[in-house]
Amino acid sequence: MEIKKGIAVSPGISIAKLLIIDSEDYRIPRRQIEPSQRMMEIQHVRDAFKAAIGELTEFEAAQDDTEGGKIKDIFAVHLRFLHDRSLRKRITDLVYSESVTAEYAVSATMREIASHFAKQKDAYISERAADMYDIERRLLKQLLGGRREDVEHLTEEVAVVARELSPTQTAAFNRKFVKGLATDAGGRTSHTAIVARSLGIPAVVALEDLTECVSGGDTVIIDGNRGIVIVNPDEQTIQQYEEYSQEFAQLEHKLDAIREKPAVTRDGVKITLLGNIEFPDEAEMVLQKGGEGIGLYRTEFLYLNRESEPTEQEHYEAYAETIGVFKHRPVIIRTVDLGADKYTQSKRFAPEPNPFLGLRSIRFCLQNLTMFKRQMHAILRASVLGDVKIMFPLISNLQEMKQATMILRDVMDDLNEESVKYNKDVEVGIMVETPSAALTASTLARDADFLSIGTNDLIQYTLAVDRGNELVSTLYSAADPAVLRLIRTVIQDAHKAQIDVSVCGEMASEPEYIMLLLGMGIRTISLTPPMIPEIKQIIRSVTVQDCNNLARTILGMNSERQISNYLRDAARKILPEAF
Repeated sequence: MEIKKGIAVSPGISIAKLLIIDSEDYRIPRRQIEPSQRMMEIQHVRDAFKAAIGELTEFEAAQDDTEGGKIKDIFAVHLRFLHDRSLRKRITDLVYSESVTAEYAVSATMREIASHFAKQKDAYISERAADMYDIERRLLKQLLGGRREDVEHLTEEVAVVARELSPTQTAAFNRKFVKGLATDAGGRTSHTAIVARSLGIPAVVALEDLTECVSGGDTVIIDGNRGIVIVNPDEQTIQQYEEYSQEFAQLEHKLDAIREKPAVTRDGVKITLLGNIEFPDEAEMVLQKGGEGIGLYRTEFLYLNRESEPTEQEHYEAYAETIGVFKHRPVIIRTVDLGADKYTQSKRFAPEPNPFLGLRSIRFCLQNLTMFKRQMHAILRASVLGDVKIMFPLISNLQEMKQATMILRDVMDDLNEESVKYNKDVEVGIMVETPSAALTASTLARDADFLSIGTNDLIQYTLAVDRGNELVSTLYSAADPAVLRLIRTVIQDAHKAQIDVSVCGEMASEPEYIMLLLGMGIRTISLTPPMIPEIKQIIRSVTVQDCNNLARTILGMNSERQISNYLRDAARKILPEAF
C-alpha cells in the first residue's frame, strides 16, 4: 500500500481499478521494462518507423503538384528524417541502454532534438522544431494506436490515472464508468479540474510521479476531499473508505434537502446562486441542485472533441436546449474562450511558446471574426427564447471591449437586414480576469451592463503563477492579499456604477471564501453545480453583519497563510462536515 498526496480538486471518494492513459499530445512518462523485453521494444520502434513512412508516402502521393506543393515539401522533410538511420539508432540505443519503453525513447529523443532546433538563431533551423514534434506524434500514434487505453468504450468502472489530461479528454469521459481522476500535473483551477467538478467525478491532481508508481489494473482509492490517492490499499483501508464514502453521501443527501429553500442569510439578505456549465445536459443538474440560472456557460466546449468548427445551427441548438431548461431565468453565455490549453495550440503548426500570455480568448476571437460572428449570430437568435445575456471573456482594456461590442452591433445589423428576430436590449457584460481590467473596472463599468469576476485567471495573472503547473501550485491562492484587494476594487467600482457584479471563478465554489465574498459586497455567485447545496447551507447559516466583520478582519491581514487559516476555521465552525 502506498499513499500519495496531491491537491484535492473535485470532492468525493472513488474506489476502483485504475486505467492509465497518456495525454492527447502523447506526453509519455518514463516507464522501465525488463531487460528481456528490450529487443521486442526495439522491434516496435522499427515497425513504427516503417508504418509512419508508409503513411506519409501515401499522403505525399495524394497531393496535387500545384495546390499541394507546400504540403508535399513538408512531407518530404518528414520522410527524410524518418529514413535517417542515425535517428532510429539513437532511439533504439536509448531503449537498450536504459531499458525504457519504445514510446518513451521516441518521445525523449524527438523532444531533445526539437529543443536543440528551437534554440538556434537561424529561422529555418528553429522552425524544424515543429517538424520534430509532428514526427514524434506520428511515431507515437503508430506505437500507441493498438495499445492506448480506450476510455470511450469502457464496460466497467475505472479510476483514470494520467500524467496530465486535456479538457478535451476529460470532457469525453463516460460518467457511468469513469469514477475518479488522478494526474501527476495540474492545479485546482486547471480546466481538467473544472470539468471534473462539473461532472461530479472525484479528482486529485499535482501528484508528481503517480504514473511511475502504478500499473494498469491496480486498485486505487481517490480521495477528492483530502487530496489523497492510495495505491493497492489493504482490506482495512478499503473498509474505512467505504464507510467514509457512505458518510459523505449522507451529507450530500442532507444538503440536497434544502434544494427548494432560498439562499437567504439569517438576517434576510437574498443571495442569487447560479451554475457554471460546459454542456447543455448539465443545465438540469443546476436546477436539481437548487441553482437559479446559469452564470457562466463555457461555450468553448462546443469546439472540443471534433475536427471542424461547430456550425451556427449547432451553436443555436446548444443554447436553445439550455435556455429551455430555465425558461425566464438568467442564462449568461460567455463567448468562446479558446487558446491557452484549449483547441488552438493543437491546430497550430508551431504552438505558441507562452500560450497563456498569447493569442487566447477575446484576442483570438477578434482575429477570427468569421468564427466570432457565427457564434454571436447564434446567441442573438437564441436571445428571444429566454433571459439571455452575453459575456466577453478576458477583456484587458477598454479598446478590446469596444471592439467586441462593435462586432456585436454589426451582427445585429446583419440580423435586421435578414429580418431575424432577436432581443435588441440583450445585456452585455465582461469577465474581469486580468489585473489591468480590475484596476480599470470603473472605466469598463461605464460601457458594461454587468461585471463578472473570473478569479481563476485573475489569480494566475496577479500572482504570475501558472495554475496548471504542479511545481508552483502551492503559490496559487485566492487568499493572497493582492488578489483580495483587486476583487474588492472591482466590487466597489461596480456598485458605484450601479451595475451587477458576480464572482464566477472556482473561488465561488470553495466554502471557506463565501463569507468573505458576501462581506465584500457580492450578492450573486456562480459556481460548479455539485457545490450549490453546500454553499447555500453556509449562506443560510450566517448574517451579512457576520460576513462584514469577517471581511474587515481579513482585509487588514497581510499574510496569505494567516488569511487561509482564518477563513477555513470560520467555515469549519459553520459546516464541519465539508472539511
